[in-house]
Amino acid sequence: MHRLQVLSGHLRPPGPPADPPRLRGSVCGAAALRDRPEDVVIVHGRRTAIGRAKRGSFKDTTPDELLSAVMKTVLSDVKLSPHKLGDVCVGNVLQPGAGALVARVAHFLSGFPEEVPVFTVNRQCSSGLQALLNIAGAIRSGTIDLGLACGVESMSLRDMANPGDLSSRVTDVDQARDCLIPMGITSENVAEKFGISREKQDAFAVSSHQKAARAQALGLFKEEIVPVQTRVVDGSGAEVEVLVSEDEGVRPGTSMEGLSRLRPAFRPDGCTTAGNSSQVSDGAAAVLLGRRSAVEALGLGVLGVLRGSAVVGVPPDLMGIGPALAIPAALERAGLTVDDIDVFEINEAFASQAVYCVEKLNIPQQKVNPNGGAIALGHPLGCTGARQVVTLLHELRRRNKRAFGVVSMCIGTGMGAAAVFECPGP
Repeated sequence: MHRLQVLSGHLRPPGPPADPPRLRGSVCGAAALRDRPEDVVIVHGRRTAIGRAKRGSFKDTTPDELLSAVMKTVLSDVKLSPHKLGDVCVGNVLQPGAGALVARVAHFLSGFPEEVPVFTVNRQCSSGLQALLNIAGAIRSGTIDLGLACGVESMSLRDMANPGDLSSRVTDVDQARDCLIPMGITSENVAEKFGISREKQDAFAVSSHQKAARAQALGLFKEEIVPVQTRVVDGSGAEVEVLVSEDEGVRPGTSMEGLSRLRPAFRPDGCTTAGNSSQVSDGAAAVLLGRRSAVEALGLGVLGVLRGSAVVGVPPDLMGIGPALAIPAALERAGLTVDDIDVFEINEAFASQAVYCVEKLNIPQQKVNPNGGAIALGHPLGCTGARQVVTLLHELRRRNKRAFGVVSMCIGTGMGAAAVFECPGP
């Protein structure tokens, strides 16, 4: 706990309260936020459905094809020429070809001109959100006016098991060694250290499936999902053409009784199971953003405004606590509090860490992942952050009022990320 207090202290500005002055005082809250020409605004966002890795409809679909589907649809939806883009950033974790090849190939498959540059970023589970923050930074610096932030992952076609080349001294430093701890064990560590029971974890997982099933039945995801025509190899080895337009991991019949029968997945005496962990998945998402003045000059609409963000470091063996520190940091930078936020999209890497973060921050349950999260929908690593932004902003828009939302996730090797968005309303 002392380590957490020290980490939390790192998030506060140095010096007495008056040094330095804050960008916006949280005492003023949402009322202090004003529209400015230099604001970074989100114009539009779409995603693919999320497929079940190794067994789902995207198991034979390459990541460049998934990425191309969302890249070109986002621009065609708003009738924007790709020539207007200043840059494209793609979040991807399991990076073949050093990451660049998949992104550039998808770029050309989408009909984008060679003059528009593209690059990739890998910050583990936050890669899709980090892509957005990178583009936002370029906009704020004046380097570009408009950019496309994407995330993609094929966990069917790539292997997570190989850690790559590491120093022989990795075991000499405790925190370096802890970076090698399997993610499932970090979930067990959080559950044990903070007393998150198996029953709480299973209940959270059941709720995730129930909310996702309800959203799916009501058609709430239709406006954000790009249907993808692809081919899948069936059990007999034949190629079958399919149209993928619904998330494949949602199980409406999930129950406490059913989850209670599952064995621990990572430790014989543990409480983390396949049922209360995120699903291994395939998918892609893309978000168009720009400087408000440039967006308005082009006659484009504003879906949301980026109001603040933060990335923090936490102990590698407790990586799941990341959102509990990143969310307060991002809210402080936005001049907002937990009470100001209407929706929290917190990635459900594991129920143990999601429950801990929600309880630590005293977030009302009804505000958390109202349409389900990664336990039900799936977690395509590099895609998730961008997918969460798309899902959040579409949900806020449905509320038909000025509203605020947060996207956050824990990050492998011990980090957390969060971003705060405003939906301007009608």
